[in-house]
Amino acid sequence: MDKFILALDQGTTSSRAMLFTKEGTVKATAQKTFQQHFPRPGWVEHDPNEIWASQASVATEVMARGNVDSSQIAAIGITNQRETTIIWERKSGKPIMNAIVWQDRRTTGLCQKLKEKGLEALIQQKTGLLLDPYFSASKIRWILDHIPGSIERAAKGELCFGTVDSWLVWKLTDGMAHITDATNASRTMLFNIHTQAWDEELLEIWGIPREILPSVHSCSEVYARTSRSLFSTPIPISGIAGDQQAALFGQTCFKKGMVKTTYGTGCFMLMNTGTKPVISKNKLLTTIAYKIGNKTTYALEGSVFIGGAVVQWLRDSLGIIATSSDVERLAKSVVDNNGVYFVPAFTGLGAPYWDPFARGLILGLTRGTQAGHIARAALEGIAYQVTDVLTAMEGDAEMKIQELRVDGGAVKNNLLMQFQADLLGVPTIRSQISESTALGSAFLAGLAVDFWKSEDEIATYWKREREFIGTMGQEEILKLRFKWGKAIVCAKLWEDRGE
Repeated sequence: MDKFILALDQGTTSSRAMLFTKEGTVKATAQKTFQQHFPRPGWVEHDPNEIWASQASVATEVMARGNVDSSQIAAIGITNQRETTIIWERKSGKPIMNAIVWQDRRTTGLCQKLKEKGLEALIQQKTGLLLDPYFSASKIRWILDHIPGSIERAAKGELCFGTVDSWLVWKLTDGMAHITDATNASRTMLFNIHTQAWDEELLEIWGIPREILPSVHSCSEVYARTSRSLFSTPIPISGIAGDQQAALFGQTCFKKGMVKTTYGTGCFMLMNTGTKPVISKNKLLTTIAYKIGNKTTYALEGSVFIGGAVVQWLRDSLGIIATSSDVERLAKSVVDNNGVYFVPAFTGLGAPYWDPFARGLILGLTRGTQAGHIARAALEGIAYQVTDVLTAMEGDAEMKIQELRVDGGAVKNNLLMQFQADLLGVPTIRSQISESTALGSAFLAGLAVDFWKSEDEIATYWKREREFIGTMGQEEILKLRFKWGKAIVCAKLWEDRGE
């Protein structure tokens, strides 16, 4: 009987499940969106129970679609939206409030206070992260400050904190396992990436009790087995990685200097920097790429908060397209952007600017501006942000990027991919499987149970689908990027920083 790896890919706007074959191909897939909650401007929440319900639903659906039963699942790999913070009751498993999503900016003031205390350099040295609301620590602190009695309950061990991977494992095992992996732990701002342990000094800075934290494991080992509540046969859960690290692994970027970009809700670039962490001088993040056995591989990362989400905004808020896939056709209805630039800083700017006060702007509008120009400027805005991050990455790593491997939903947009290749001047390579995130978690899970034998074997399964080569002259690139830089300055000037 054929065996498969089940990948659970819990993302910001949807939950996916995919079945992968021994050859790394997709046997079946299922996906379900879930509700986004915006209780106040700058706040973003999810219902943890809806996350679980949607993930459990697609897990059973994908097996039905693939005509596969649980005895044929060799292992489960989990990949997840990172930094999103859930706190639940250890005894009942009930969340004490909604999950605070990675995009949420409510803790900007708290982070600013710690910056004013001069703690940013210490935090960056220990965690590789910049002091920003993006990460989990300030979100944990906010929940403990705002849910009555939670500090006391946390100190008594009555509450559990977890990023989404921890929550899914807890639910899959009926509360038998409270764990995370090194990649997700490295995004909390509580984990020392050098000692690879929860850091007492950081816990004290944030005022977070150690008792609520999960145990930290490698990315590829058998952590636990599923309970019988979802699957009739207990299945090993044996691979976990945050979504962007999983995508790096799925793109088989196993060598130092290899880079991938995932174009999802946001855009995320990771460069494999080998077994030594590189602390950024250009406001990038240093993170754990993956840990297998006792070997830890590090990465430089740049995060663009709003990538594909700008297309959703064109569809849902502006109403100029009916479906996300319509954006390329609309953008192609004009020959260029007609001087229009779109900075999609809806939730501030990520790397390399790290400005939570920046706001979105559309600039250069004239009476001649059409919907196509705005659509084109929106797509170009994604590529400009990615280019700014990769330029910073080259400076930190002191090496030129030779190629860019790309994945995620937006890479189907050929106009975007060609413009990206034009700006960068290096080959932009789209792999045959665009969902590298799920594939990466499957690879990690499969390695732990000998479904695959080695990274060398896995690398043979990666295949390119299309390669985009830049055709734009250097003078034109510089002119466009100069205008983009002016647009960024305007976006950073908009919000009153005194409030």
